[in-house]
Amino acid sequence: METIEKIALVFTIIGALNWGLIGLFDFNLVTMLFQEGSFLTKLVYIIVGICGLINIVILFKHLDFE
Repeated sequence: METIEKIALVFTIIGALNWGLIGLFDFNLVTMLFQEGSFLTKLVYIIVGICGLINIVILFKHLDFE
């Protein structure tokens, strides 16, 4: 499971960096690479979203509620 967690973290970081570029420079790297509205663009966004959910689960799994 550790490998999946690391992959999810990498994709979440990529998504965060893309949002940083959008906020700072109005530049969307994903749409520049794969064209707006393309299947690959949507796939990248879906993967990043799923990885974000995985990271939420990881966050709560590692919290200690004693």
